Amino acid sequence: MTAAPAPTPLDLLKRIPEGTCDDPFAVLGPKTKDGERHVTAFDPGASKLWAVIGTTAHALDPVKGAPGVFSGSVPGSEPYGLRGADAAGATWGMEDPYRFGPVMGELDEYLLGEGTHKRLWQVLGAHVMHHEQVWGTTFAVWAPNARRVSVVGEFNLWDGRRHVMRRRGATGIWELFVPGIGEGTVYKYEIIGASGDPLPLKADPVGFGSQHPPKNASVVRDISGYGWHDDAWMDARAQRNSREAPISVYEVHLGSWTRKANNRRMSYVEAAEELVSYVRDMGFTHIELMPISEYPFDGSWGYQPVGLFAPTVRHGPPHEFRDLVDAAHRAGIGILLDWVPGHFPVDPHGLGQFDGTALYEHADPREGFHQDWNTLIYNYGRREVQNYLTSNALYWLEEYHADGLRVDAVASMLYRDYSRKDGEWVPNKDGGRENYEAIELLRTMNTQSYGEVPGIMTVAEESTSYPKVSRPVHDGGLGFGFKWNMGWMNDTLEYMKEDPAHRKHHHGKMTFGLTYAFSENFVLPISHDEVVHGKGTMLTRMPGNDWEQFANLRAYYAFMWGHPGKKLLFMGQEFAQAHEWNYETSLDWTMASLPRHAGVQALVRDLNRLYAETPALHVRDCDPDGFQWIEADDAERSIFAWIRRGNPGDAEVVVLCNFTPFEQNGYLAGLPTAGRWREVLNTDAATYGGSGRGNDGAVLAKPEPSHGQAASARVVIPPLAAIYLVKE
Repeated sequence: MTAAPAPTPLDLLKRIPEGTCDDPFAVLGPKTKDGERHVTAFDPGASKLWAVIGTTAHALDPVKGAPGVFSGSVPGSEPYGLRGADAAGATWGMEDPYRFGPVMGELDEYLLGEGTHKRLWQVLGAHVMHHEQVWGTTFAVWAPNARRVSVVGEFNLWDGRRHVMRRRGATGIWELFVPGIGEGTVYKYEIIGASGDPLPLKADPVGFGSQHPPKNASVVRDISGYGWHDDAWMDARAQRNSREAPISVYEVHLGSWTRKANNRRMSYVEAAEELVSYVRDMGFTHIELMPISEYPFDGSWGYQPVGLFAPTVRHGPPHEFRDLVDAAHRAGIGILLDWVPGHFPVDPHGLGQFDGTALYEHADPREGFHQDWNTLIYNYGRREVQNYLTSNALYWLEEYHADGLRVDAVASMLYRDYSRKDGEWVPNKDGGRENYEAIELLRTMNTQSYGEVPGIMTVAEESTSYPKVSRPVHDGGLGFGFKWNMGWMNDTLEYMKEDPAHRKHHHGKMTFGLTYAFSENFVLPISHDEVVHGKGTMLTRMPGNDWEQFANLRAYYAFMWGHPGKKLLFMGQEFAQAHEWNYETSLDWTMASLPRHAGVQALVRDLNRLYAETPALHVRDCDPDGFQWIEADDAERSIFAWIRRGNPGDAEVVVLCNFTPFEQNGYLAGLPTAGRWREVLNTDAATYGGSGRGNDGAVLAKPEPSHGQAASARVVIPPLAAIYLVKE
């Protein structure tokens, strides 16, 4: 077969106004012809065009058969600008984007092509800069199967012929420096697929900003130059995020924690003051933000992101998000971000069919489509996609000083048959259900994140018994720092909803978690998922009359804080909000001022304080030596009693829980040593809304063995209550 002849320069010039030229740098810009500089430029709105050096204008001649294309000799070598005029005589000046050389260096190009660029956001996306002594913005995007890629926006009347990008060899990267535009510029990519058909305009996969929904174009944001004031926190955070630290997490949906006048969302700057102050007062150690990566649909709560590199503009621009992080750190509070590498939505401006092919996703819907969420699944086996995701994790940790990432829906990533019937999924190369590529992605993300950013943490929301989720990669694990204990959450909430008269038949639901409590580094999560979709609230899930519901909830929180594992509550649960969470409205803060609700809030504040100040309650959260049952089998009376231990020399804590509405007066409890044991917490205290029954501040243990302990004491355990005892 005879090869098609190479197009002549005139052929290419004619394609410029047609919008079919995929290599404008071959013909536009300055070229040497017969030893002289020759300039060819395109401006479809001009009837005349000049190249201007200083005050001297050199007329360029229109090219026959190529409307809007002008060409001519321009003497010298000094940089030139362009001046156009229309038929009515109006004139304008501009820089010629095709007179500038590439921005991306050879090393970046090599690493991007290899799929190993740890910080791809530094070269992809839109970057405000000075290039060849001219101010503007450079754009770079990965679209390997595209025939042509242009950057479009209001600056060029959304005309994809004006700023066609330069293809960077075999990397699949397209880039272009556009002089004269910067912060706040709205843009998208116009992509012509391999078939020659135009695609829906695409937002930038590595864009740092976005328009306010429902608009969805990317926005140029200069994210350089922020002045952090959190050195003290950053220097100490490794200790704050460790297995031995008291970690108590307050999970927040920024759009509904509180609303302002006319139901306006709180800004990042307002959150930096109000949310941070509240969390510090309540004693939580970390704020976990539900996804703040830009997302189109409010009802997804952020879990269907399109702009993985853009903090949602719903609350302000990127630097104001940094204001929130910085304020939290200065207050001694860590910031965790929900991160969603499991799927992405099918919105036409997003990643789906990005260059006309299944680029980020699998082509086969058995691998690439999430039936539960009507979303697309990343092709984790493609090195560029894995690079995109692992680099995104590093981006939030480095650029925004996030202290950790909580990875959403890990189980859906680990298993190819997740929520699928037989015949609806593709086995791995060994015929099994494990998703080897997703496992490798998670290991790489964790290894890279911990290796590049000391002191951070990663947390897996993983609901199966997959082994070693929070064990190091070199030990065969996934490399997470912690794992949500979904089994504990489900079992204990099932127990708590039972009528106290029936709880004796479900006693094991409260003790079973201790059979595996130290197999992972666990977080005990009572998250947003427990107060939506008709589940009610933590308060309304408790049985009994009004008094009993509050008493049950207080006892449950004390059970949770005394149990091994780090803690997490979703906003509103700390004051027993009675209405199910609604992402479109504020929490009901007026409720927090009512006596019983305020009592629960005071209890949570005191639990956090005790947890932080009492080493026995936290330093061995992930160590079996930090826990011992005193009584695990008293199902008839629904009593649980155990010891928490810290390091040698730390005072032991004994936790006793009574989940019946009957007071246990004179309950014989084994205690480790004789002497006076202070009652440091009693959920039935009047200050928490209880009846005020208890042990007058202390019990005296005698050297009389019981429950396998060397001493014992007669203890009052109020109805539907828990008490903590600490040896003096």
